[in-house]
Amino acid sequence: RTMENWIVILLYALAGTVLGGFLFVVPSIHFLNFSGVVIALWAHYQGLFPIDQPLTIFAFFMGMVVSFGIMNTIPSMFLGAPDESAVFVVLPGAKYMLQSKGYEGAMLTGIGGLLGIFFLAIFTPFLFFGLPKLHVILGPHLHWVLGLIIIYMLMSEWPKGTGKGDTWWQRFKGAWANLIAGIATFVLSAFMGFIIFNRTMVPVKMGFQGLLPVFVGLFAVSSLISAILSKEKIPKQYVGNSIDLDYKTMWKGWLPGCIGGSMAAYLPGVTGGIGGLIAGHACAQRDDRIFVMSQGVSKVVYYTGQFLLYFIPSYFFLKGGLKRGGMAINLSPFYKPVLLQEYFFIFGVVLIAGSISFLLLSFNSKWIIKLIARVPYQSISYASLAIVVVMVFFMPAMIEGALNGATLLSGLQVIGVM
Repeated sequence: RTMENWIVILLYALAGTVLGGFLFVVPSIHFLNFSGVVIALWAHYQGLFPIDQPLTIFAFFMGMVVSFGIMNTIPSMFLGAPDESAVFVVLPGAKYMLQSKGYEGAMLTGIGGLLGIFFLAIFTPFLFFGLPKLHVILGPHLHWVLGLIIIYMLMSEWPKGTGKGDTWWQRFKGAWANLIAGIATFVLSAFMGFIIFNRTMVPVKMGFQGLLPVFVGLFAVSSLISAILSKEKIPKQYVGNSIDLDYKTMWKGWLPGCIGGSMAAYLPGVTGGIGGLIAGHACAQRDDRIFVMSQGVSKVVYYTGQFLLYFIPSYFFLKGGLKRGGMAINLSPFYKPVLLQEYFFIFGVVLIAGSISFLLLSFNSKWIIKLIARVPYQSISYASLAIVVVMVFFMPAMIEGALNGATLLSGLQVIGVM
């Protein structure tokens, strides 16, 4: 396992970055779902990636992961179709859109992504020695750590309501309407999770796309339906040559984003959005710029850091390596990095992919703004909804040629929307 063909590996990294830079502008396309398609195609067409250079597929997907962490701001902010880590950006992003500053909001998130990569660069040397020791201490206690996070999320719903109303029923309803909706969402989501992870609801051949309709239904379709029903008109967007940002604001957004992203990257089941929300509560910052930027930091640290953990050589851990996130799980059967050189090479891919993705974010945001100015927002939402529904129904069919399984996946999408 040498690095002699690093140019070929770098070309694959660039291909993954550029492909993701344009692919992830489309609402609801997640890199995990797309990776399942690529791996399935690779199984049929062995020439996609050189068998004697296993790092090529890792470099390709690392470029795609970094690109997704930065680029999924566009569908979240401009098209109202977030993923599980960007759902909290939607409301502040909508505020920026209504203030004609959607481009600035997108670039603030992108700057946050670059700051997240900067954070990973600073703390990379400490991952090898500090993280294994931390894992030995926290590993046996992760169950109650996750339990505390769940309790905190539920308790953070209180208090709600203004206490206004002519009767006790109006005051009670005002206080408990959102609370009941939030708790019901949590309970129903948990129930759906038990069903999905304990009972095979799709054919085994399409197991790599088993969660696609659920996440599309939970996050994308629901947001797109809300956008369609909305009567809000998007004002003309202003594309400036500068961003309203100073070093103090950058620091205030960087810190909670790093904390939240690190929590999400290490703790199983915690996504970047949840980690960023908890860290934001802890730091108690109220500026929208800080919140949007911290979510950008959290997303990139979460997605990229999670995949980077897989490249820490297993001999640093007492019980083998550390796998976090779907990408590491998807690729673990093919290759396990064992050299420190491989880790630093992959991190070089992260730096290059982050720089290219930030430039593509500016380019894509500008043409999306032009599209929104010419085409009614509701029409774009209708088109986006059609794309995601067709994608859920036909993607497995294209790979396996089984429409019956695609029908089951569409049924799961309905469950996700509910």
